[in-house]
Amino acid sequence: MKKTFLRFSGLIIMTATLHGCVTIKQFDEVQMSLDRIAEENRQLTLSNQDSEIERRELAGRVDVLENSNATLIEDTTRLSRDLAVALEDVQRLENLNDVLTSESSSRMAAINEENRALLEELSKNRAELQAQEDDLLTLNEDLNQREAELANRSQRIQELEGLLASRDAAAEALRAQLAQALLGFADKGLTVEQRNGKVYVSLEAQLLFPSGSTAINTNGKQALQELAQVVSAQSNLEIIVEGHTDTDQLRSAAIPRNNWELSVLRSTAVVEILTNSGVVPEALSAAGRSEYHPIDPENKARNRRIEIILAPNLDALFNIIRSE
Repeated sequence: MKKTFLRFSGLIIMTATLHGCVTIKQFDEVQMSLDRIAEENRQLTLSNQDSEIERRELAGRVDVLENSNATLIEDTTRLSRDLAVALEDVQRLENLNDVLTSESSSRMAAINEENRALLEELSKNRAELQAQEDDLLTLNEDLNQREAELANRSQRIQELEGLLASRDAAAEALRAQLAQALLGFADKGLTVEQRNGKVYVSLEAQLLFPSGSTAINTNGKQALQELAQVVSAQSNLEIIVEGHTDTDQLRSAAIPRNNWELSVLRSTAVVEILTNSGVVPEALSAAGRSEYHPIDPENKARNRRIEIILAPNLDALFNIIRSE
């Protein structure tokens, strides 16, 4: 632009020279034109510079866009490949889904059948459980009843044990009294023992009776009277008088005719002495046992005896037993 302006200026001067002198007005007009042209030239230069800068900027942007486009082309190519792979995967998954759907239907039918069977089993188990709970409730009620019965029975057992202990204590006290009262006859065939809550007074026949006789001698009467004195002071006693013989057979046309009668008559003779000595008849009973309950098979003298068995009245015990 600057070269064009110089050429134009030179052309104006040459024109003025060729035509001769110019007026000041003409010169000013030319000068103004030159100034205007110079200003336009300057503006055009600036505009050209801006355009160059803009061109360069655009060229840079074009490079960037071309690079971006190349990248996009590469990405598009890669995405196209990925899309093809994805489509293949989708197709494969659809095929797999079809297979799984078919299998799932079969499996679902099997599961439904299994669930139905499980529900039936569950219903059956619930019914069995309910039955077991009912049985358990019944067992608990039965257990509670049995516990109550056991507690009641335990109380009765304690009462029985107390009564038995009292019986044994009373029997031992009675044995001690009789042993002391009959101490003078201890060496004459009389023994006093306490067994199982009962007191056994055993008198050998020689202490009471002559051989084969049912009549009680003087020593025997004295022993029985002293025994009666102790026994008559007791209450609630049951007294059994048992007659025993040896195995020697008694043969007689008169009474006693045999060992049975002899054993019975001797026991009743003792009962008569006891009642005459103050023992209440209601407490007494007589029995003959002949030779069938020996205490020493080798000693006939010991087997010929009278046994007086004194036992406490067990009505209280029987009442407790009957109440169970």
